[in-house]
Amino acid sequence: MDNLEPFYVAAVARCPGLNGSRTQKLIEKMGAARAVWEADWRELLSPGIGENMLGKFAAFRREAPSYPQRLQEQCSRLGIRLITIGDQAYPLALKEIYEAPAVLYIRGTVASEAPRIAMVGARKFSSYGEAVAREFGEKFAAAGLTVVSGGARGIDTCSHKGALKASGGRTVAVFGCGVDVVYPAENRRLFECIVEQGGALVSEYAPGTQPLPAFFPARNRIIAGLSQGTVVVEAAQRSGSLITAELSLSEGREVYAVPGSIFSKMSEGCHKLLKEGAKLVCSAEDVLEDFGLCQLPGPKQKEIKLTPEQQVLSFEHPLTIDEIIQSLPESEVSTVSFALLQMEMEGIVLENELHAYRRAERE
Repeated sequence: MDNLEPFYVAAVARCPGLNGSRTQKLIEKMGAARAVWEADWRELLSPGIGENMLGKFAAFRREAPSYPQRLQEQCSRLGIRLITIGDQAYPLALKEIYEAPAVLYIRGTVASEAPRIAMVGARKFSSYGEAVAREFGEKFAAAGLTVVSGGARGIDTCSHKGALKASGGRTVAVFGCGVDVVYPAENRRLFECIVEQGGALVSEYAPGTQPLPAFFPARNRIIAGLSQGTVVVEAAQRSGSLITAELSLSEGREVYAVPGSIFSKMSEGCHKLLKEGAKLVCSAEDVLEDFGLCQLPGPKQKEIKLTPEQQVLSFEHPLTIDEIIQSLPESEVSTVSFALLQMEMEGIVLENELHAYRRAERE
């Protein structure tokens, strides 16, 4: 096979109007992507691929005749791997979806047949959503699932971080831009850790492509397509996470929704999904059971009694008064409410709408 053939596939798919299915149709017609790139555009006329579309193709080719070669050099320089939908390395679950991307740009490793679970949610999240995303991400990864999300601020970031916390945990971030573009900028180190720990950064967009609003709905189909199911942790009623859930449902894959407070706007999307038939999940184990997996128990640790301040500051997720009391000596139980009030007034802890407490500072 021509070493440049994958880059000719990417070049053809890059042309305006030539999506994955049309690119495949042209390649099948001409026998190779290079033949498509070099053909007279009139030879490419086919049902559904008319003169207007091929005119744009011809114009793009005239403007960038050496695009495949330049793309190969760019990927090599940046350490980016390019795979096409015809490659054995292309993820099988993604290949099955409607309008699967013709090519994927990858930094890191995406196993073709690995079990994967998508985790999505709001960019503006509550401490409750953060705690759920981190805990679920860690438990999924510890049980052998690869966690797939979008690398965005909020629940996406929490899910990736949770997965990385597990020993050997792997996670995949799907970008709405080139995999060499760090977006959001504050996640640079997170993205490096994802690759270092055996996961991957994935995109259908060529290196250097900047994030545009139109790219993210398309990105969501890849998140859903890579995964055997999608967990929605926290989402408003008009959230992009619901698009991912709908795409997952349309491909016959399971959608799981985490319930939240009826008073929280951030839970309205999840409650909507539950009304429409999504599976209610109250723990990571609810999802792992569907995958036939269980989380391996960690080593049993000696129970240590902590003060209320130590309790709150030592946990990453919010704790209710009842949860704090369970780990306190009886002599300190009567002072819990006063201690928490004092800590809240001093700005050490915050109380959320569910009357749970967590440390005030964020990472």
